[in-house]
Amino acid sequence: MLSFIDRDLFPFKVSFMNNQKPQKPTLTGQRFKTRKRDEKERFDPTQFQESIVQGLNQTGTDLEAVAKFLDTSGGKLDYRRYAETLFDILVAGGMLAPGGNLSDDMTRTEFCLFTAQEDLETMQAYAQVFNKLIRRYKYLEKGFEDEIKKLLLFLKGFNESERNKLAMLTGILLANGNISASILNSLFNENLVKEGVSAAFAVKLFKSWINEKDINSVAASLRKVGMDNRLMELFPANKRSSEHFSKYFTEAGLKELGDFVRNQQSISARKKLQKELQEQMSSGDPQKEIIAFTKEEMKKANLSEQAMIGIIWTSVMSCVEWNKKEEVVTEQAIKHLKQYSLLLKAFTSQGLSELSLLLKIQEYCYDNHFMKAFQKIVVLLYKADVLSEEAILKWYSDAHLSKGRSVFLEQMKKFVEWLKSAEEESESDDEETD
Repeated sequence: MLSFIDRDLFPFKVSFMNNQKPQKPTLTGQRFKTRKRDEKERFDPTQFQESIVQGLNQTGTDLEAVAKFLDTSGGKLDYRRYAETLFDILVAGGMLAPGGNLSDDMTRTEFCLFTAQEDLETMQAYAQVFNKLIRRYKYLEKGFEDEIKKLLLFLKGFNESERNKLAMLTGILLANGNISASILNSLFNENLVKEGVSAAFAVKLFKSWINEKDINSVAASLRKVGMDNRLMELFPANKRSSEHFSKYFTEAGLKELGDFVRNQQSISARKKLQKELQEQMSSGDPQKEIIAFTKEEMKKANLSEQAMIGIIWTSVMSCVEWNKKEEVVTEQAIKHLKQYSLLLKAFTSQGLSELSLLLKIQEYCYDNHFMKAFQKIVVLLYKADVLSEEAILKWYSDAHLSKGRSVFLEQMKKFVEWLKSAEEESESDDEETD
């Protein structure tokens, strides 16, 4: 029996229950048909290879015709999917198996880079074929660079003539900017380096690269990708010295490359030494210990005293945080340099070293807004026997830099006049003694 409240609410209950929709049953493990365009197409380069090989056989050695064939075929064939196959055929005549050998079960062509004449003119013509192809189909850029990296790793699988052609082509492509110098990383493969393949290949490559451009352009490309300090890796660990590198490439007719690497090694050694000096100064190591360490490192790196004093000056001025107020920084600089006068003196035993230091001071004061400090620094170092009057007078007369010249010469005018008068008095005294 319904209570009073239940009876009153009963119509609403019925209405609410009638409004509820029954839930539809759900199916588990239901399969949906996929459209054909969503299915991943099976990778099968056979038909693609046959089309490319047939076209190359028809065009033969006419590279203009080859370039036109490749241009038109890109609209019919899937270059994006079969880029590696395409480049394998153009270089080696067919698809390459791991290691660099041609796949036995595939169609081949005799018209490719490896069967072409081994001369620079022919390789330049082939470079144009690749250049036109990549400019027409920009999406092939990465695939082409990956192909070159792969081919370099396969060098042992190619004969000497094939390596030479590939090296010349690679050098031309690097000069034209078709590929990045980062591809050289493949030449640092341990097996290629150990057997001397990398170094021999590099000779041909750099010759064709420098023939197209100059050493400065080559150096800029190497620096851009951090390869400028890695070329020594073309040789086994026991032969990685600037002397061996320079000798090897100079004898091969690439003296400019040997000089470049020697210079890079010197720059690297200087940076490392400068960093170590700054750490010793910041740690408060005794100057006598710093001098002994510096002389030893200078000998190891075969650095001149002129070069060494520049490194020391930069290290001394880099190990302190300078005040931003110009009137305060002069006093700070004098106080700081007094501490290191013994170190500076130890590496200014020659007139050229003193002059090098003066030029470094001038440049530093100009670049770092120490304009008012210049004269006081020079006088301090003169009194500390770091700089001689001969070096200062030479600097003043004709050996100064253009940076801040008028300001610094004006600052030094009275001191130079004093030096000259003191020199004249000394000469007069000597004459009277005689």
